[in-house]
Amino acid sequence: MDLPKKSMEVVYIPEPNLSFGHGQITDHPKDGLFLYGPHSGPKRSREVKIGVIGTTTGLNYFRSWAIKLGGFISIPPRGKMDKEHRLHLSNFPGLEEAFGLLINPAEFVHRKIDLAALDSATKTLNQHEAVKKAVDLYIKEIEHHDKNEERTVDIWIFVLPELVFERCKPLSRRSGLELKMGEFLKTQKKKSNLPLFADIINQDDEAIFDDVPDFHRQVKARLLKLGHTSQLLRETTLAPDQFLNKAGYPLRTLQEPASVAWNLATGLYYKTQPEPPWKLANVRPGVCYIGLVFKLIPNDRREHACCAAQMFLNEGDAVVFRGANGPWKTGDYDFHLKAPEAKQLISRVLETFKDKHGTPPKEFFIHGKTTFNEEEWDAFAEAAPPETNVVAVRIKTTTGDTKLFRNGDYPVLRGTAIILDDKNAYLWTTGFVPRLDTYIGPETPNPLFVTVLRCSGEPPNIRTVLTDIMGLTKINYNACNYSDGLPVTVRFAGKVGNVLTMGSAKDAEKQPLKFYV
Repeated sequence: MDLPKKSMEVVYIPEPNLSFGHGQITDHPKDGLFLYGPHSGPKRSREVKIGVIGTTTGLNYFRSWAIKLGGFISIPPRGKMDKEHRLHLSNFPGLEEAFGLLINPAEFVHRKIDLAALDSATKTLNQHEAVKKAVDLYIKEIEHHDKNEERTVDIWIFVLPELVFERCKPLSRRSGLELKMGEFLKTQKKKSNLPLFADIINQDDEAIFDDVPDFHRQVKARLLKLGHTSQLLRETTLAPDQFLNKAGYPLRTLQEPASVAWNLATGLYYKTQPEPPWKLANVRPGVCYIGLVFKLIPNDRREHACCAAQMFLNEGDAVVFRGANGPWKTGDYDFHLKAPEAKQLISRVLETFKDKHGTPPKEFFIHGKTTFNEEEWDAFAEAAPPETNVVAVRIKTTTGDTKLFRNGDYPVLRGTAIILDDKNAYLWTTGFVPRLDTYIGPETPNPLFVTVLRCSGEPPNIRTVLTDIMGLTKINYNACNYSDGLPVTVRFAGKVGNVLTMGSAKDAEKQPLKFYV
């Protein structure tokens, strides 16, 4: 791009702090949880009621891991790891000590999946049918529990054999398997023998094509309507030492056990408690952020897309709003809403904000990966009350066109920004972190390119926009990382869109983000 004539300004955006229990703040989630506990944690430890679905072997693996989760898990001894790569790791103190949660393996709701039945289901020739059959085996166990048992379950854990991971993803290689004809192909074969009715479509048969053949996405979509949060875990994650190659090494490269425990525990807390484990400190009051999501609907010849908005309040709470399906695609990577649908979607977000806070937001930031056309922008601005300043911000990833080095050879500091003008800047959300004394990345960090496209009121200071984005990189509650490279408004757009475009997710209009991840 053409750079402005004036000299560029290089600034540093300080690392955002997070708020934890007892009003304490720190910049690292693991430190905050270890020292102070969750932001709104219970005064007394709270028991989480867990439902587990898996094979007999998988249930045993999770039970063993759950017992470990209740105790102290140390990082590997110094002799097994280079000194400079240790500061980003933290011992796991135990679920109750860090999160104030208790789990009792003896009280788990266990639902057993027959491995032979799962193996048979995933060998169905039509992969759409194969994946649906596999998902049905798990979901039916939840439906049976809901209808016949009085015990409540806070979260369902799916323990998956490797065959699910290997066979139940798009473009999975199923060569070498003895595939068999399923009910769908049998039905089609019967139709072919009836010439007069060969073109008649049985909607029940064809419904299997409404969903992409992806086990994870189908489970999340089905559970939206059942109202359950979930966590999918591979058996190889829980018991890597039980899955070794010929040389005696684990089949998969995993994080060390303490990091796995931190991530599992964080997700467990986020998906079972009313508020997230930490929140942003020093937030600006009355600010709301949304990330626009567009995803093409599978198998739609018209190339219609589903749209959605992820709302993130400045405290860290998140809700997903499903918008209308329609012809939103206008280019290879461009999607734009028509005025009625744009206004309706934004109005729903603003109404929810007002219900929670009593007043409309002072500032309403719309984050997207592309620009907004006139019709779309006018609808956004019209939907907001006069006292709300609507700001459209484009956040683009870069792939090496801009590099910045520190002292000639070292990675740039995370938080470094090059301000090009009042509306454009490069922001390095990855890079060297003094707190960790390392840069966790395989190559030279690339910046985000941030542009303030439009605003209905006073233009915000570009530094304020960058500071907000830095804060939004620290509220990924699906893991317990120091930070992410993308703000959550953009980070989960793909996952949300993947779930919402599934046919089995229809009529799920508004749900917290925790149901999608």
